[in-house]
Amino acid sequence: QVQLVESGGGLVQPGGSLRLSCSASGIMFSRYPMAWYRQAPGKQREWIAGITSGGTTNYVDSVKGRFTISRDNAKNTVYLQMNSLKPEDTAVYYCNTPSLPNYWGQGTQVTVSS
Repeated sequence: QVQLVESGGGLVQPGGSLRLSCSASGIMFSRYPMAWYRQAPGKQREWIAGITSGGTTNYVDSVKGRFTISRDNAKNTVYLQMNSLKPEDTAVYYCNTPSLPNYWGQGTQVTVSS
């Protein structure tokens, strides 16, 4: 059974940093591309960052230069390092593998506020 468990969210001031983690089980993690998404109140879930099985990364323009996605295949974990956070980054953050689009974790709340 595929399980994705996100963690690391919290309340942070503008300009601060957080590192999110997503632990995956039930899949051959190293073979799958992974991605981070977020959903702000009243908005649709949006893709923000992806990493291929080979480590190639891509980002939505709004987070480029501030967020970094990475993976540790030995730990079956994908990370999202978020720096220079802005209030508009406030959202529930989810990880997913695009290869299995129906599987989602519970998400982790990130709130950026002074």
